Amino acid sequence: MSIARKTVSFMTALVAAGTLFVATAPVASAEDAEVATSSRSFPKVTTVRKDLFAESTSTSVDQDADWGGIEALDVPQTKSQAEKDAEAAAQAAAEAERAAQQQAAAASRSQSRESLTTTTTTPSGTGGAAVAQYALQFRGYPYVYGGNTPAGWDCSGFVQYVFSQFGVSLPRTSGAMMSVGSPVGSLAEAQPGDILASPGHAAIYIGNGMVMNAMTAGSGTDTASVSWVFSGGGYAIRRVI
Repeated sequence: MSIARKTVSFMTALVAAGTLFVATAPVASAEDAEVATSSRSFPKVTTVRKDLFAESTSTSVDQDADWGGIEALDVPQTKSQAEKDAEAAAQAAAEAERAAQQQAAAASRSQSRESLTTTTTTPSGTGGAAVAQYALQFRGYPYVYGGNTPAGWDCSGFVQYVFSQFGVSLPRTSGAMMSVGSPVGSLAEAQPGDILASPGHAAIYIGNGMVMNAMTAGSGTDTASVSWVFSGGGYAIRRVI
């Protein structure tokens, strides 16, 4: 009897232990619920990857396109410092050569003027014909606005200088010369040595419808026809000798 009770008690304890084991099976806790794992899947890419850098620098075009190739591109060309220095040196040399040429030309003109002033002759008479003859020796002398010497003169300065060599003092401007001496009625009555003057020009009559005068910087001092020099008319003929 005692043995039977012990057996029942042991079996009861064994069943109770099994029940406890089943009751304490792992159960997900709140902490376990916060921990989750996931995974994502991406679609498989089947498109061939291209070389974007090569595409961005490519200049190839369709065969029938009219965009031109790389040889048609207008790309600014840069110069090295050595090229810039060489160009600057060449430009400086060209400017120096130009300045030397201008200096030589100025010296030549100066010598020419000196030569001209040393070859003038003195008047060989006292009448109008002598004035005309004296004036003719200055053919080719330079025109200089405001001047009144053989080194350079303008129209009225030339007339003033020529007559000064005969002891005749004339006003400086062509307009003022329109009233000097005595008037001559027409060109047909004019004689060599007479003065032809207008508000803008003055000349010395040398006969045959011609005058000797200082014209322009390009023409210098030379002979010309009255009809060309005073093409607009409006001139006076004055006789002072």
